[in-house]
Amino acid sequence: MMKFRFRRQGTDPQREKIKQELFAFNKTVEHGFPHQPSALAFDPELQLMAIGTRAGAIKVYGAPGVEFTGLHKDTTTVTQIHFLPGQGRMLSLLDDNTIHLWELSATPPRQVGGVKREGVVILQEVGSYSLPGRPGIESCSTTRVTVLLLLRSCNLLCIGTEGGGVYFLDLPCLSLRDGQTLLQDQVTQSLPEDYRCGKSLGPVESLQEHPRQAGKILIGYSRGLVVLWDVSNRQIEQLFLGKQQLESLVWERSGNLFVSSHSDGGYSVWAVANGNANNHQPVSSTIPYGPFPCKAINKILWRTTETGSPVLLYSGGMPRASYGDRHCLTIQQDKDHVTLDFTSRVIDFFTVHNVEQEKGEDRLYVGVPGASTISWPFILLEFDDPSAVVVLLEEELVVMDLQTHGWPSLPTPYLAPLHSSAITCSCHISSVPSKLWERLVNAGKAQQGREHASKSWPICGGKNLAPPPKRQELLLTGHEDGTVRFWDASGVALTPLYKLSTANVFHTDCDPGDEPPDPSDDPDLQQEEEWPPFRKVGCFDPYSDDPRLGIQKISMCKYSNKLVVAGTAGQVIVLGLNDDPSDHTVDVSVVDLLQDREGFTWKGHDRLEPRLKPAPFPPGFQPQVLVQCLPPASVTAVTLHAEWNLIAFGTSHGFGLFDYHRRSAVLARCTLHPNDSLAMEGPLSRVKSLKKSLRQSFRRIRKSRVSGKKRPITTPTSKVQEANAALAEQEEVAPIQRRIEPRSADDSLSGVVRCLCFADTFLRDGTHHGPTLWAGTNSGSVYAYALEVPGVGSGRGPERGVGGENAACVEAVLGKEIQLMHRAPVVSICVLDGRAKPLPDPYEASQDLAIAPDMSNAHSVLIASEEQLKVFSLPKVSAKTKFKLTAHEGCRVRKVALAVFGSTAQEDYSEHTLVCLTNMGDMHLFNVPGLRPQVRYDCIRKEDISGIASCVFTRNGQGFYLISPSEYERFSLSAKVLTEPLCSVALQRLLEATMASDGTAMLPQANGTHKNQIGQAEGRTDEPPGSLSSPVLDTPLDSPLSCADLTLDSTGELTVEDVRDFLTTVDEEENNLKNIQEEDERPAGILIN
Repeated sequence: MMKFRFRRQGTDPQREKIKQELFAFNKTVEHGFPHQPSALAFDPELQLMAIGTRAGAIKVYGAPGVEFTGLHKDTTTVTQIHFLPGQGRMLSLLDDNTIHLWELSATPPRQVGGVKREGVVILQEVGSYSLPGRPGIESCSTTRVTVLLLLRSCNLLCIGTEGGGVYFLDLPCLSLRDGQTLLQDQVTQSLPEDYRCGKSLGPVESLQEHPRQAGKILIGYSRGLVVLWDVSNRQIEQLFLGKQQLESLVWERSGNLFVSSHSDGGYSVWAVANGNANNHQPVSSTIPYGPFPCKAINKILWRTTETGSPVLLYSGGMPRASYGDRHCLTIQQDKDHVTLDFTSRVIDFFTVHNVEQEKGEDRLYVGVPGASTISWPFILLEFDDPSAVVVLLEEELVVMDLQTHGWPSLPTPYLAPLHSSAITCSCHISSVPSKLWERLVNAGKAQQGREHASKSWPICGGKNLAPPPKRQELLLTGHEDGTVRFWDASGVALTPLYKLSTANVFHTDCDPGDEPPDPSDDPDLQQEEEWPPFRKVGCFDPYSDDPRLGIQKISMCKYSNKLVVAGTAGQVIVLGLNDDPSDHTVDVSVVDLLQDREGFTWKGHDRLEPRLKPAPFPPGFQPQVLVQCLPPASVTAVTLHAEWNLIAFGTSHGFGLFDYHRRSAVLARCTLHPNDSLAMEGPLSRVKSLKKSLRQSFRRIRKSRVSGKKRPITTPTSKVQEANAALAEQEEVAPIQRRIEPRSADDSLSGVVRCLCFADTFLRDGTHHGPTLWAGTNSGSVYAYALEVPGVGSGRGPERGVGGENAACVEAVLGKEIQLMHRAPVVSICVLDGRAKPLPDPYEASQDLAIAPDMSNAHSVLIASEEQLKVFSLPKVSAKTKFKLTAHEGCRVRKVALAVFGSTAQEDYSEHTLVCLTNMGDMHLFNVPGLRPQVRYDCIRKEDISGIASCVFTRNGQGFYLISPSEYERFSLSAKVLTEPLCSVALQRLLEATMASDGTAMLPQANGTHKNQIGQAEGRTDEPPGSLSSPVLDTPLDSPLSCADLTLDSTGELTVEDVRDFLTTVDEEENNLKNIQEEDERPAGILIN
């Protein structure tokens, strides 16, 4: 019988219109701390802070929700940033010696998903300048910029150079003033003979404008000389003949004093007096941590207070021999002295203090339609009265409250270091119930109460115009140190809510009982005060007490307040939410997944030793049961069904089912193949596994070469194979498909459990539905178990519970076992009801929180492997529809999720769509259950292996992935649901709409780590209404991930084959895969017990 296939040519215009109303790809905002920060600036009038990075990005922050991002054309380190106060403009200095001018610009209204949206305010580069070399001097190092100073008039920029010259640049036109340059030779001629000594003055280290006399600047040279220069009259007012190598300068507010810091760890106070041309000695000189040799004080600030005693802040200055490796910032006021001890390098710092406003100053409030001009009064303030100090570190941002006794730290509403311990996994919870949200917030406040001040956030510029979120969203991140952190992901600012630690469930190297005694409790220890007076500040701690504590998988039920976390050493912990502290013992159960199977010996790490005595647990999630898998391999999959009181977990050896209510193991199934040797080594023996993988790869290549040279032996079997091969060559080749070679059954790690799923569906027959458990492995095997849960199910379930709840127990019976044809790893399993909708979460249907599933029509199961998507009917498990992604697209599936996409045109219309992320970084969207391709977007660069492995989807069509160890990129595939910055800023100038050459708004993208988007200050990247796939940039941007050390979840563990797969180009793949026609009639192997 001949088969004819008809393909409809062209597209349906009505369907294309619906697609545009449903789908739209946007990279909206970056959450977390900027990777590799290199510069810091603050606008005291607009209350905005800017951070520059080594990748050439500039990120501006104000009040929570106020964010702007700009990206230089070259990925060059930003060394300095300077605001033009009140104007929404800033200057940046790059490592390539170029100066760039940026400003906030308005964009016109735009179309998004068929809906007109208001224009946004973006950060855009408007000019650049490069200092020319001096005539007759070949080396350009003399004109290399070392420091910038913007005068208060904002029309002149002073540029200090390595050759000792000072240049002057007009703003905003960025043109060099002729005849104004001050060269080092001119200064040297004014020096006394005994100070010259034939030595160069060195580079210009610091430039500071007089706080009371405009146009007079201090010029500090590396040798120690400080010059007070009158710019308008071009003359030297006073010389300060310092003899110690200079690091920085700062004026006292009155202008009568200034302070200099030096390379010997000391600082000096100089008096500025009229009539004294040369000043040989400072008023005072101090080495605070002497007398032994100390490191340089890199920067110093002097702030006056109304109480009389100034506040002195400086970085560095530690004794070289004892504390030369410490990263410190010192705060001094009168007798109060604190040395803040950080875990990463200090980049820069500034204080939030009183500033003077000029008279007649007007501002336009931009971003709000119909905004009017607001007049600002003139205020003359005598004291600085600093309220806070903001310290930018290499790995985090720390803010200290200077007006509260003891100078406590302030909690950060954004810019929290996501990587305080390396992120190992993540999980998103949408539509969190208000009661659960309130309890989590209270638990987090109880944790912060003793460590942080309650003062408001000092960086409060701009106004967040975004409406309050309709629903609360949680992002849970698992970390290498055994902690789970809860983040408020409802808006633009990713705010920390609560931190859960699992370390106190086990005996570790840092048990609470082993900590040294508190000095305050011992009078003998109080007599010897530590000097310097260190105080540990910040939460970045990259060191883990025990790598086995690392969290690999998280599952949470938002209705029952149950949480399951699984770790690197096979530990699975069930936790419940408690508002009160508790001291109790955690129940421990052991599940042997090998089931006494012979021939296997575990060579990996030992299990963690559980704490058998009662332990204190603070309010929040508290552990109830610890399930220990044996062998203690890393957990690769976990799922929770709180309504049935069941958890399922999988490792590289098999999977288990546990009833945490009755504290009993229900099932343990080994999935190991006899050749799974790598599964017995564990993830911590990475070097051995890598060597063995390489060795096996070379052996496989050598074997194939040798076997190819051998003369084939003529046998009946080989004749049949030759005939089949000849027949295949004669057949007509399908041009859109590639040959997919079946994977060997004895591949290493074939028994790894990749996914687990609970479902109430039809497995035994078509009339009785009940609880089931589904498990998928790395070798393409799918196991389906029928569960007997007391009191649950429409068959024999309730009858088993007649003898009482204690007498009844959960039972599991293998219902079906499916072996996929090509043995591709199973990425995801999802059961669809009679309406082809995903089954609701536990408690959703029983508590009328969601539409009850359709049990009157036949169910189906969607199985996604790395190579294809396939829908099987239940209970017969016969194939209904499929899409061969690898055969058609030449890529492999990495992440899969079902999401609901709402229409922008019809409020009550939505579609369930399958979202698929491939190893090429593409997003493919398919309808369900037909599996017809809808749209495709380029999202992540294919070289960004860590970003692809870390991607997590939300239920409403959004997602997150790591673009650096400390940053999540948030994106949206939905035209309706967007989380983007929407804010306004009050400026002293009018904004003009900035248009690109094609008439579209220019929106600069954030970090330079993206595959195809230019990025935006407002977090929005728009596509033309008729386009459904994103354009690709001609010049891809480099990612800082090239040197990042990321620890990701075990399902995304990288092998030699994965790396080779990611880095192989599409052309190479197409050359290696031959196009043939596959037979759709070939069924999947089904074993039914």
